[in-house]
Amino acid sequence: MINLISPSSTWRLIPLIEASGEIQMAIDTWLLEKHRQGEHPPTLRFYTWNPSAISLGYHQKQYPLDWQKHSLEIVRRPTGGQAVLHQGDLTYAIVTSAKKGKRLEVYRQICQFLIEGWRSLGIDLHYGSAAKEYIHNPNCFATATNADLITATGKKAIGSAQLRRGQAILQHGSMMLSTRKDLFTQIFAQSAPGNLLDLIDIPEEQVISTIVAALTQAACNCFQIKLEEQPLSKIEWQDIVTNSVF
Repeated sequence: MINLISPSSTWRLIPLIEASGEIQMAIDTWLLEKHRQGEHPPTLRFYTWNPSAISLGYHQKQYPLDWQKHSLEIVRRPTGGQAVLHQGDLTYAIVTSAKKGKRLEVYRQICQFLIEGWRSLGIDLHYGSAAKEYIHNPNCFATATNADLITATGKKAIGSAQLRRGQAILQHGSMMLSTRKDLFTQIFAQSAPGNLLDLIDIPEEQVISTIVAALTQAACNCFQIKLEEQPLSKIEWQDIVTNSVF
């Protein structure tokens, strides 16, 4: 198994941020570059998209069919993969380093915290099995590769994407919590995958905090780390905005 590398056992936990997709992608890219330069520790963060948006993979050329009819922002991710509707979802992002190895092994080591975290909430997730056919569909959640996570009924629940620069890795992914199935179908002309909140009962006002707490604890257990919560400072925000390419 690939060993995640950190100069110490302490990672940074950035508190939940609700912002536009453009800002969220700028933050993820900034964290990756700072970590690559040795100026920032491994990091875990969770975030939501406001306003709702569609993110496209870095090299994606096919657009969803009817996105223009719904006044949704289009944002391009620094990572690969296909289009994702960010409405009623929660996104995770991990920036760390890994020794040279197969991409799938890195995916699976990182995804283990998602499996353990959701299991603690009562949901068992498993890896998908789709092969290269996913590249022919502009919808990320239409297929589940062996780096994605599906429910017991085979519905894709979490889709992840990755970018590697040297040993530095950014992996982020969308967890479908309460995505509007009618909107999903209208945009992609395909049936919607499963929402995780259909499988568990969490009071609405506690949904995000409960899930973040479970996944944060799972990350500590899986990676054998300590997480120190630290919001982005004003200086960091200025640097992110100044250096943003989105």
